[in-house]
Amino acid sequence: MADSPAIRILLADDHALVRRGVRLILDGEPDLEVVAEAGDGAEAVALARTHDIDLAVFDVAMPRMTGLQAARELSALRPGLRILMLTMYDNEQYFFQALKAGACGYVLKSVADRDLVAACHAAMRNEPFLYPGAVTALIRNYLDRARQGEDTAEQLITAREEEVLKLIAEGHSSKEIAETLYISVKTVQRHRANLLHKLGLRDRLELTRYAIRVGLIEP
Repeated sequence: MADSPAIRILLADDHALVRRGVRLILDGEPDLEVVAEAGDGAEAVALARTHDIDLAVFDVAMPRMTGLQAARELSALRPGLRILMLTMYDNEQYFFQALKAGACGYVLKSVADRDLVAACHAAMRNEPFLYPGAVTALIRNYLDRARQGEDTAEQLITAREEEVLKLIAEGHSSKEIAETLYISVKTVQRHRANLLHKLGLRDRLELTRYAIRVGLIEP
């Protein structure tokens, strides 16, 4: 392994102190090297276009674009890129969303010093990584929901509607959302109406609560 080139990593987290700590863990390994850092998902996607990277390590909840949204975009843009989600949430819903977004691993921040390096190596071997003890509970929960015929809301809304939902929940006006997404105010209002109808919600407050529940924004 010493003769092999280091695994080049893109690290994205909106907390500078967390990034610093994670970088210390990763750069402390002879075969791992953080070559780019981002403070949100949108910046991470932009950096992935300009940097030669092998692995992306993303926080789940970030402003502008979440780690899950960034993972989904990068999976389509660069199918060979390995992606790990790093999160404080021991939550099966986030985990399954991460898998659907193209991530191959899910690491808790609370045990990052123990698990993150192993997760990076597993990802580069194209093997999934889960924090110990979670597999049974996650699979049981997933199977229970499948047996009950539950439909998850992320299957109901489009990627664009999800972007609009996140920005609404962050408190942006229709005009601000239109400018951010390069669409018209009328289109924003149509997406908002579709979201309310599809999700069975009544107003911005309920949209915000839903966005928190599914991990689009932090509470």
